[in-house]
Amino acid sequence: MTTGTTTLPLPGWEDSTVVVEPPGTEPGAWSGAPSTITADGYVYLAYRLRLPIGAGRGIANVVARSADGIGFTVVAEISKDRFGAESLERPALVRTPEGRWRLYVSAATPGTKHWRVDLLEADTPEGLADAPARTVLAGDEATGVKDPVLHHDEHGWHLWASVHPLESWDDADRMTTEYATSPDGVHWTWVRTALSGRAGEWDARGVRISSVVVDGDRITASYDGRATAGENWEERTGVAHGVRLADGTFGGLTAEDRDPVGSPHKPHGLRYLSLIALPDGRQRLYYEATRHDGAHDLRTEVI
Repeated sequence: MTTGTTTLPLPGWEDSTVVVEPPGTEPGAWSGAPSTITADGYVYLAYRLRLPIGAGRGIANVVARSADGIGFTVVAEISKDRFGAESLERPALVRTPEGRWRLYVSAATPGTKHWRVDLLEADTPEGLADAPARTVLAGDEATGVKDPVLHHDEHGWHLWASVHPLESWDDADRMTTEYATSPDGVHWTWVRTALSGRAGEWDARGVRISSVVVDGDRITASYDGRATAGENWEERTGVAHGVRLADGTFGGLTAEDRDPVGSPHKPHGLRYLSLIALPDGRQRLYYEATRHDGAHDLRTEVI
């Protein structure tokens, strides 16, 4: 991204390649929710494997490594059973300034609509497989928290997470993206709402930031949105912009006035966009998208 009005690259689908097939061929079987970083000459990809409701839901988070960004070798797999969770959602993979590896895991509390975020930390990505977990975003009786996106710079740690109100079982799919800061990536302070749905628009029901690109004091984010509860799990992707404030935190984001990007296959879900910068200046995108049979696969393309 550059300064000014330049936007994030968005998927074109036609030139995409499937990176991970789903664990089934029916709606509700997904591979996706990617989180990507580059380190030591490799692309590292964390993602979620999911089966339909009643068959296991989010069964595992996986960390994999690739030399070319397409063919991946699994280096760690983390089961939902480790967290006593009904389901796991999108992981967030980061490397600290000290070179430590962290995986932020979103875990669903059984029998509820509540979510929390636990942290695994290790010296190597392989070590994440059996690293001890500690809760860093607990949520509470009124809110569930999941799907964090993280950024670290000279001002400290920044986090954008999907927050769901829990006062109504039927309305718990609603979501805003809330922004928090931390001195260490472990202890977080909520600061402000970063992005909310817009009445009458394609993202009215809820929004979830999926990636951030920081360029100086400007931030550009991709986000998932949906207009209705019926579009839950089939969100499409849009773009929003913001700036850093005088205190070093980031302010709220403003969504671009444009149509969202979706899969060509009904019901057109395309979500959890993650991206890495390539040495030649291009961007490699990863995302989860609906395929012809209703399952979701994890795809990549270069823009």
